[in-house]
Amino acid sequence: MITNRTFTMIKPDAVENGHIGGILEKISSAGFKIVAMKYTQLSTRDAEAFYAVHSERPFFGELVEFMTRGPIVAAILEKDNAVEDFRALIGATNPAEAAEGTIRKLFATSIGENAVHGSDSDENAAIEGAFHFSGREIF
Repeated sequence: MITNRTFTMIKPDAVENGHIGGILEKISSAGFKIVAMKYTQLSTRDAEAFYAVHSERPFFGELVEFMTRGPIVAAILEKDNAVEDFRALIGATNPAEAAEGTIRKLFATSIGENAVHGSDSDENAAIEGAFHFSGREIF
């Protein structure tokens, strides 16, 4: 299922640090079109459901706590080869290892507080987008 859409979240650390505008500028400059976007806050139940794939991992509790500590910006982005291109744009999970000019190199502070989420597959992009947006919220 190849699509031209991906899902992202600007995480609480980047929101707290005032990086929404800078991150959206990088996304726009890279040729992505925003087809859905909202400023919201995850409940504990939402964060646990969204990250259920990690529920058995030792960092799960910390991840849920982090993702619920403040607002996020959720968005669906559109561009040819969206998932792969966006993963390249955000850079490695560890900002110290991320390529120069990537979102995480510019805006993340640690592996745990890495500024943005990006879907890792076309299938997950569709699932994650549907988790956050109803059909009438996607343009």
